[in-house]
Amino acid sequence: MPIIMIFYYLITAYLVVLLAWNFVREKKKTEDMALYLLVLIPLVLRILRLK
Repeated sequence: MPIIMIFYYLITAYLVVLLAWNFVREKKKTEDMALYLLVLIPLVLRILRLK
């Protein structure tokens, strides 16, 4: 795997961790939680190498 792909997956994993942390921290606004989930789904699928 080329070094660029490794960096790509590391950055994606970092974004997933940040968004998951914000999702867990968000308690009051369900609309924001839904938006976090909408952003998280493609990133998690990318890490799992699914389309």
